[in-house]
Amino acid sequence: MGRRLAVGAMLFGLVGATLATGATPAHADGPGVGAPWVVSVGDSAISGEAGRWAGNTNGSSNNVDALGSTAYYDNASNTAEQIPGCHRSKSAEVFIGGGVSGKNLACSGARTYTQTPGSGDFKPGLDFFSDSSGHQGQALMLQQFAATHNVKAVTVLIGANNYGFADIVQTCIQDFLLSPSWWPNYCNDDSNVKAYFTTANIATQTTNIKNALLNVRQAMLNVGYADSSYKIIVQTYSSPIPNGSGFRYSQSGFTRQSTGGCGFWNNDANWANSTAVPTIDNSVRNGAAQTGLTNYVLLDDQNALVGRRLCENTVGLLEEKGVANWTSAGAADKTEWVSQVRTTSTLFGPYQLQEDAHPNYWGQLALRNCLRQAYNGGAARGGTCTIASTGLNGSGEPQMGLH
Repeated sequence: MGRRLAVGAMLFGLVGATLATGATPAHADGPGVGAPWVVSVGDSAISGEAGRWAGNTNGSSNNVDALGSTAYYDNASNTAEQIPGCHRSKSAEVFIGGGVSGKNLACSGARTYTQTPGSGDFKPGLDFFSDSSGHQGQALMLQQFAATHNVKAVTVLIGANNYGFADIVQTCIQDFLLSPSWWPNYCNDDSNVKAYFTTANIATQTTNIKNALLNVRQAMLNVGYADSSYKIIVQTYSSPIPNGSGFRYSQSGFTRQSTGGCGFWNNDANWANSTAVPTIDNSVRNGAAQTGLTNYVLLDDQNALVGRRLCENTVGLLEEKGVANWTSAGAADKTEWVSQVRTTSTLFGPYQLQEDAHPNYWGQLALRNCLRQAYNGGAARGGTCTIASTGLNGSGEPQMGLH
């Protein structure tokens, strides 16, 4: 007891040719000219956070290490991150392939607005921020990229960090570890958590999301894109944990956290799925609707990971399912698509703090499959994405369906 938590930055990431971002053309293309591109903007849920890890294990990290130490390197020489801490992984969903190149401008920890460096890393928001150090907001990055590339779709996932999800997750895990099962202290009624879900804050964050989406449109307009020439694919957040009855570990004792890395009381897990995630996703839906834009579609990923979520009783750790490593037959069907929340007793290299509770390698590839179907060969369509069947498709991705 009394262990200090080290909880990740947000609750809610087949390496091959399709993962490459593609080289910048030697000549300048632009609106309607050149090969098509899809660009992603937003936060860690779309940047590819945790995309290095294919499943969870309490054994050797090598058994789930799908991408290796360069997983988040995105500079031209594949030697470092362009923006430290953004964790734009090579398994990020934007790399849909099929003759369409992907550009990942999202950043782990991002909010709708830019957060300038204090003691931490620079976090570009969906705005036009620029300073003398060369820092730029994601809308400005998009504008500059779209000026010389034929962008056919911009996919956006933003808002969870505005709702303080890192704080919420940390509070929930602390309350689980520091109170007994016969007298549980729930996080959903803690003052710091309740403050995020007041009517006033919901309205504020919905407006912030609306304005962020309008910034995406303005960035494209600034470099000559008519609304009819591209689509904005607005995404919702995926539920990362099951309801209380769906956990495979009892809430009595500490196994749920010490083994599974999912220390939430049943009551808090139910609240997360009935209130927290839907409230954030409704802010995304309502914010998009309030823009008045005619060129966006909504990709609803809220239930995309259901059946493969963290500590769900339908999957397990590698060792619990008799899976040797992530390349074993059936690994994607038997193991989790969300990374463990690690406390100081289980957080060690090469795992990183901010990877906690994010869609992992399998989760990212599943969401990529969803995005490809939403892109729909350039004729973008909305819908709800869920698991369609077991097994992997020809690109090594879980089988998903968009309805």
